[in-house]
Amino acid sequence: MLFMCHQMSMKKEAQEKLKAEELRKARAASDIPIIWILGGPGCGKGTQCAKIVEKYGFTHLSTGDLLRNEVESGSDKGRALQAVMASGGLVSNDEVLSLLNDAIGRARGGAKGFLIDGYPREKNQGIAFETRVAPADLALYFECSEDTMVKRIMARAAAAAVKRADDNEATIRSRLRTFAENTHAILEQYNDKTLTINAERDVDDIFLEVVQAIDCVLRNKQKAAALC
Repeated sequence: MLFMCHQMSMKKEAQEKLKAEELRKARAASDIPIIWILGGPGCGKGTQCAKIVEKYGFTHLSTGDLLRNEVESGSDKGRALQAVMASGGLVSNDEVLSLLNDAIGRARGGAKGFLIDGYPREKNQGIAFETRVAPADLALYFECSEDTMVKRIMARAAAAAVKRADDNEATIRSRLRTFAENTHAILEQYNDKTLTINAERDVDDIFLEVVQAIDCVLRNKQKAAALC
């Protein structure tokens, strides 16, 4: 009985240490702007991310790139992730969050801001991110009609050297509708920090709106720092 109590006490202590460490990281990360970049495939968010990085020097983190890089590294985690993806399974949110948290931790020293591209994909992921990593300062949602995204994706697929079996209109529309359902829940959950941008305009016109939003976040950060 005494041994069991000791084990329970040690487990509780380990959980409290983990929670304290996550809170410490969250406080440190909160000094640096964190922006979620949301939008369906073909909405042009990749172009806007590149322009944000060029203007502000922010660190651009894409969950897809992080997963691919981990697999290509040949690490134990990478091999485990590859096995999951090769079997057609979905990588758990815990694993994706762990990769994001590690990437933010590595870059934090010299980072001016973080663009989290394509994440969260559903409401629960947003909640987990803000609990374990840090609160997001802004969510930029690049809104684009389904027809426009289909047209852009089909054009991109036609120009690609390697053709994918799922690059057909019916499959693309099905993916986009699933994305729209999940995104609707995210936008409702984070309405107070989301800016919806019409992404069917000229690239530079879109970017002007992006710049206004980011400049506002930076000004608010500076004011908050001055009060500390």
